[in-house]
Amino acid sequence: MKQTLGIYIHIPYCVRKCNYCEFLSLPLGETEDCNGREAYVKQLLQEIQKPWKIPENPVTVDTVYIGGGTPSVLSISQISSIISQLRKQWKVDPQAEITMECNPGTVDRQGLMQYREMGINRLSMGIQSAVDHELQALGRIHTFSQAKQAVEWAKEAGFTNISVDLMSAIPGQTLESYEFSLHQILNLEPQHISSYSLIIEEGTPFYEKYWQKPPVDEETDRRMYEMTGEILEANGYRRYEISNYAKPGYESRHNTKYWTGKDYLGIGLGASSKIGRFRIQNERELSRYLQNIQEHKRVSYIEETLTKEEEEKEYFILGLRCTRGVSLRQFVQCFGREALAGYEETIRHICELGLAKRQGEMLALTKKGIDVSNLIFEMFL
Repeated sequence: MKQTLGIYIHIPYCVRKCNYCEFLSLPLGETEDCNGREAYVKQLLQEIQKPWKIPENPVTVDTVYIGGGTPSVLSISQISSIISQLRKQWKVDPQAEITMECNPGTVDRQGLMQYREMGINRLSMGIQSAVDHELQALGRIHTFSQAKQAVEWAKEAGFTNISVDLMSAIPGQTLESYEFSLHQILNLEPQHISSYSLIIEEGTPFYEKYWQKPPVDEETDRRMYEMTGEILEANGYRRYEISNYAKPGYESRHNTKYWTGKDYLGIGLGASSKIGRFRIQNERELSRYLQNIQEHKRVSYIEETLTKEEEEKEYFILGLRCTRGVSLRQFVQCFGREALAGYEETIRHICELGLAKRQGEMLALTKKGIDVSNLIFEMFL
């Protein structure tokens, strides 16, 4: 059985930071002359060429995910150079899933056609809402009209695998406006929808404003969550992970690696990797990242070496995020029957409470279990 690897490429730049964003991103200044981005891409190509944290055995790359930030703020030639360097350095499966995130306010028809021509075959668009004043509240740079246009251009360019992000519990959002957004997103006919409730993160502009009182009350937030599943599933989208829905066959292959414990390599500022039992973290400070690569020094360090017990817990905690659940037979094969015995009481308890169900070798959360998944994950800890 061939060994496969997913590769994540981090592009930290964005036009401006959204009010809710805690990700490692660097807003472009009004006088930014592209030299910073060019220097970053130059060093990024060096990291792709000589990563030190690769598996010893030959591998085939079957998923690539270019995320950020906003990768689509890079020039076409910069994106092309990244894709080309990946293909030179790695054996990339001809059927690999190659995803790029983009902001609807930073793409045009010609650029999308060129993305498709260079081999990108999946787009992830951060739309978030179909209501312009909600987008403004979030600090997004696009309108919904621009988002619709971007999706139309992407289809014209030949993209047949488009994912969109949708957010609930936005300041000023009501049940009615959220339902409107759901239906407007459905009208775009994407193959994949990621639906998230706004989280107020420390260090963001929203934290200063809403840390004591969220913008949407708990009951309304809960109803939005329920409405998401009801409407998306009624329209042919299958929930395959707690926050992700897809048409059959369009589940994110790259993100599924994270939930199923597969190996992935992170390249770029602050990118994370998991290779075997090792969790590896790249340098998060831009000047040090660039300097280390220029001086041929490592830009990453082993953040954590998972113990067998930690690997066992992650098997359940990450795997149970997926609606198909986890294989108890595979757990025994990986960790040994005696290890499974240590979790039998927890498994029995959550099944008796109706939070999970066993079907043959599979253990999966029920709808009731998904609703309180964080509590279940704490039980395994």
